[in-house]
Amino acid sequence: MRILVLGGDGYLGWPTALHLSSAGCEVAVVDNFARRGYDLEMGVESLVPIASLQRRVECWEDVSGHQIETFIGDTTEEAFVYDMVGRFRPDAIVHFAEQRSAPYSMVDRKHAVYTQVNNVVGTLNLLYAIADTDPAIHLVKLGTMGEYGTPNIDIEEGYIEITHRGRTDVLPFPKQPGSFYHLSKVHDSHNIAFCCRAWGLRATDLNQGVVYGQSTPETLLHPDLATRFDYDAVFGTVLNRFVIQAAAGQALTVYGKGGQTRGFLDIRDTLACVELAIESPAAAGEFRVFNQFTESYSVNELAEKVATAAGGADIAHLEDPRVELEEHYYRAAHTKLLDLGLLPFLLGDDLLGDLLALARAHVHRIELSALAPQVMWRATSSTLSRPGRPRTVNANRDFPR
Repeated sequence: MRILVLGGDGYLGWPTALHLSSAGCEVAVVDNFARRGYDLEMGVESLVPIASLQRRVECWEDVSGHQIETFIGDTTEEAFVYDMVGRFRPDAIVHFAEQRSAPYSMVDRKHAVYTQVNNVVGTLNLLYAIADTDPAIHLVKLGTMGEYGTPNIDIEEGYIEITHRGRTDVLPFPKQPGSFYHLSKVHDSHNIAFCCRAWGLRATDLNQGVVYGQSTPETLLHPDLATRFDYDAVFGTVLNRFVIQAAAGQALTVYGKGGQTRGFLDIRDTLACVELAIESPAAAGEFRVFNQFTESYSVNELAEKVATAAGGADIAHLEDPRVELEEHYYRAAHTKLLDLGLLPFLLGDDLLGDLLALARAHVHRIELSALAPQVMWRATSSTLSRPGRPRTVNANRDFPR
């Protein structure tokens, strides 16, 4: 099977490409190195050094004997997308090529516009290229559980049956996104669903929870195959931040009351979910939605788990920079991938111990000032200025392409 991985130089895209290649697929990766550009903009690097894409591909061929083709370009450029899809002729496309940070999308107007143009236009270009090249190509698109928000009812997998004034229908589950990034994902989902209905495309939307972990069987084969470990307040996840703070002897910083609850999964489960979706593709005209997570935790629960695994750590509560419920009901269905055969890795002491050991081994690379929340959701004036802009963000510079 021929598989095109968009965003193949990124945190999830790179290990996904390796995993599929090791399974015998013909794989090509696509990237414009924007994520590496964000590092330069923010002034924070991955905790674990990462090799160039060229070196990664060479190293993979050396250790595995498998080749990975590369396409360097931007999905917002129509000609590039058409050429890439037409030349590689994939059976499936795994789409990770989007700006993925909620705080980054909330820095200011320019970052919000960039996020939505990059994500929505790139996906639209891809949909048109699939339709014009081969509508049978299966699109596996990374969505987010953040599309749903935190409703006071159970979250279903994409759709909900509603009875209203005596009539019943199955409709898309209501969306309550919490940032301009999450809004871009909602726009993507609507656009993909429309193209499936109108053009007969086939797509799987993987509404993913928060991913943790840095190692997969393939990335462990050589240091130059390592993927990213982001920990800063803009691109890092809450679990990564807690691990870094514990390793550095800092207090674990919980935003607000700490009752914010989300779905989580191991990076190895992400790879398995993508593979399962590819192996059992959507039907022509079908837009299916899988909620991709394995466990739910509140921020307080994560802080306690990390503090225990670290042998003790202080926990501090900070004012929440986001506009979100700090205590809420949260229960989401996630059975479809389990029905396809997912056997999840759960968050235990072994994994937390590995992450803490990784952080301690690279403690000299930690930029402690990058851990503090500095992007505020609430506007402070009619011009949308706000205190605490990330100190290294330059909103007037060109974005990485």
